Amino acid sequence: MSSVTNLNQFRKQKARAEKRAQGDANAAKFGRSKAERQKAEAEERQAERRLDGHRLERDPEA
Repeated sequence: MSSVTNLNQFRKQKARAEKRAQGDANAAKFGRSKAERQKAEAEERQAERRLDGHRLERDPEA
């Protein structure tokens, strides 16, 4: 005699596996670690400060 399979558990397990696979795909596509985000923000701020340092000041009366 074969073992009994609970189809509800099987269906839910399959759905969990699909969601997990989708989440892993999204993490690979969009995910960055906190350190990577902070580094990118710091580089962006530094580039902005560098650009501001090269701006010419205009005389409002000229």
